[in-house]
Amino acid sequence: MEKLRAAIVGCGSIYQNHAAVLEENENAQLVAVCDIDEEKARRAAQRYGCRAYTDFDEMLRQEAFEVLHICTPHYLHCPMAVAAMESGRHVLTEKPMAITEEDARRMEVVAQKTGRYLGVCFQNRYNATSVAMRNALRSGALGKIIGAKALVTWDRGADYFQSGAWRGTWAQEGGGVLINQSIHTLDLLQWLMDAPVTKLAASVSTKRLQDVIEVEDTADAVIWFQNGARALFYATLCYVSNSPVEVEIQCEKGVLRLADGLDILPVNGEVVHVEDERPVGEKDYWGLGHKLLISDFYRSIIEHTPFAVDGSQAKTAVSLVQAFYQSSRQGAPVHFDGAL
Repeated sequence: MEKLRAAIVGCGSIYQNHAAVLEENENAQLVAVCDIDEEKARRAAQRYGCRAYTDFDEMLRQEAFEVLHICTPHYLHCPMAVAAMESGRHVLTEKPMAITEEDARRMEVVAQKTGRYLGVCFQNRYNATSVAMRNALRSGALGKIIGAKALVTWDRGADYFQSGAWRGTWAQEGGGVLINQSIHTLDLLQWLMDAPVTKLAASVSTKRLQDVIEVEDTADAVIWFQNGARALFYATLCYVSNSPVEVEIQCEKGVLRLADGLDILPVNGEVVHVEDERPVGEKDYWGLGHKLLISDFYRSIIEHTPFAVDGSQAKTAVSLVQAFYQSSRQGAPVHFDGAL
């Protein structure tokens, strides 16, 4: 069985979702981790039996590996991905792909130029409920999509943002609730609607954390799609808990409702209920999608087949986030030419 050697840069809260999967994946072997915090790097290396680095460029020069996992603050995703691909490595990066459209396009161009795989962790696409929703919509059994709504009502307080100097800043996080917590749901919404966005009217604001962050803690929008459907999107960090993400899609012949599990409600037919398998823990809302996505990424590399969430797929979410900010600044809708 072919094994690809892997390295992880960034040993914060999310890296373990990658390391744990690599540890049990028959196609992968974790050989190195890197973090500017020497203690974090040392602990990670000790836990997973690999080498530790505190300098990313040094790891690229000295360590032999084929795949880089990027789990660093947002503003580092583009430069690290570009450096890794230009050195011959494949890249799987946490979301967002980048914090600007220009950087997202640059990453995609470098991937094409170098022939390296570039994947992005929109792992919610791999959830059983997400797959069931997309299959139901694509089957045509529910008829034409009429509209949708997506709600993310979570809680992030001062302690969360003070846990890293990059959090809550335009320069390093690239935004707030939109580009961090709810970008998964925004990506999922546009992926399920399966049609280009033609117009977006949005507003962003900071209602609770004005003295803590410089970015938004709340965002809302109306989104129009080329297929005639219209969607509402709302995300906030002002709730008292991390309640389940809600997505509803109205069709001519039924409704899809996702919250605590998925209900497929055809007008004439039997209700279908689908559940996601979830780990037990503080962040059980992360689900098990990382395992499925990472496994699929390695399988794609080994079998030389396209990866489902590559740069061309992931950059749409970056463009939509930027359109939210632009629309809010201008106080007017943003129109698209059909490219999204």
